[in-house]
Parts: sequence; structure tokens; C-alpha cells
Amino acid sequence: MNNVIDSAKNSTVQPAASESKITQKDLRNVFIRWLLGGQIGWNYERMQGLSYCFSMIPVLKKLYKDPEDMKKALKLHLQFFNTSPFTAPMILGVDAALEEKEGMKSEDAIVGVKTGLMGPFAGIGDSIFGVIAGTVFGSIAAYMGQNGIATGVLIWFIYNLFRIGLTYWFIGAGYKQGVKIVANVGGKMKSLTSAANILGLTVVGALIPTVIKAQIPLVFTMGKVTMQLQSIFDQIMPCLIPVALVGSIYWLLGKKKMTSVKAIWIVLVLGIIFYNLKLLA
Repeated sequence: MNNVIDSAKNSTVQPAASESKITQKDLRNVFIRWLLGGQIGWNYERMQGLSYCFSMIPVLKKLYKDPEDMKKALKLHLQFFNTSPFTAPMILGVDAALEEKEGMKSEDAIVGVKTGLMGPFAGIGDSIFGVIAGTVFGSIAAYMGQNGIATGVLIWFIYNLFRIGLTYWFIGAGYKQGVKIVANVGGKMKSLTSAANILGLTVVGALIPTVIKAQIPLVFTMGKVTMQLQSIFDQIMPCLIPVALVGSIYWLLGKKKMTSVKAIWIVLVLGIIFYNLKLLA
């Protein structure tokens, strides 16, 4: 990260209004391309490299009239790139500012910024948007839907509109701030990512007893005395069964060759079996 900041500081990347070649329309076109095609063409060799290049084309066409410069820019942006799709517009905006000021002379700074930012931004974007917000609003919407409350759909719709609007703001912020954003937030990335991960785990933990409903319906009878097995588990720890189920899934996912799809099928099959045997309700 320090190397990225040092290389970026050597360039003045916030263009004056009179020098500006890139318009708001160009940035909007870049954002729309990323929004619709950010995950298209994903592959194990370059991951989001193809989508990144596709998204930058409106800016590249504006900046590089020489065919040779255009070829060089396209090859540069086809290289490996992988980050959270929610925070990638920030990097696209910084890249646009760099290239507008110095073109391919800033090739090293472009590569440095992309490489230095995509890792930290992946942690922040996936934690906040992919885990925390998605889990919270998705669970609330699903829970309301299960209870026949149509407002749950509206909540999920509004959240996604807000997320799209915020990611659109990211590209403008990245363009206006240029590589200064690296120096401003670079040292806080690790702390912010750790805090987001802790908050995400806390939220998921709180949702377990709310969303997951699983009880043991077995009742033992001896003469006039009856004993419900579920009440014993509740005395040990309330919601013990849901917590045990979630812990079992996490344990399964840690096994070699185990995938989330396989885990889902295992839960479905075992759920049907246990329900019919009246071991779970």
C-alpha cells in the first residue's frame, strides 16, 4: 500500500475544470457498463479483468485517439483484476482521473492503484454490502414475507436502489479525489475491514434464533410424568438447536471438497428425513 501511495503522489491527478476531457456522461456510461457487466466474463485467469476493460472503454475512447495508444490501454486493462463489485466503481473513478491527466505515462501508477486498492476494497465491499447489509435487509424482507407482509418486498427493493445509488456516487468520488483517496484512507482500510467483519458476525449471530426455527418434538412419558426434550435443551441454552445446526453447517463448509451447494442439499435431505421421523419440527 505504501508503494501505491508513493507512486501515486508523483502524479497530479485532480484535473482542473478547463483541462477536463471526461464528462459526467462518460463516468455514468462507465458505471452502467460495470453495473450490468461487472461479473460477466469472469474467469479464473484474470477474474474481472475483461469486465474492467469493458467498463473503461467510454473513457478510453475519449482519451486515446491514436490507435496504438488505444491498443496499449486495452491490453493494460485486460490484466488481472478482482475486487468487490460494490466498491469497484471507486477504483474505476481513480483510474479515469489518472489517465485523463497523464495518459499512458501513468501506466505504473495505474497498475499500482488497481493492485493496491482491489484487495482492501474487496474486504470492505463484501463485508458491508455482501454480508452485513445483504443479510440484515434480506432476512428482514424474507421474515416479513413468510408472515404475509408485502412490505418486506419493498424493503429489499429500497435497499437495492440505495446500494446502486451509493456505488454510482463512488465512481464520481474516486474521479474527483484521484489517488489522494489512497493516502487518505489507506491506513484505515485494515481497521475498517476488521470492524465490518466483527459487525457482520454479530448480526449473523443475532439472526440465528430469529430466522432459524428448529425444535425437537420428542416427549418421554412414564406413568403420569411427561418430559419434553425441547424444554431440557432450552434450560441448557435457549435456541441451542438452531445454533447447533448453524455450527454444523460451518463445520461442513470447512471440509475438503465441500461446497455451499452440497451443504444446501444435505440440509434439505436431512430436514425431510428428520421431519418425517418426527425428530425435528
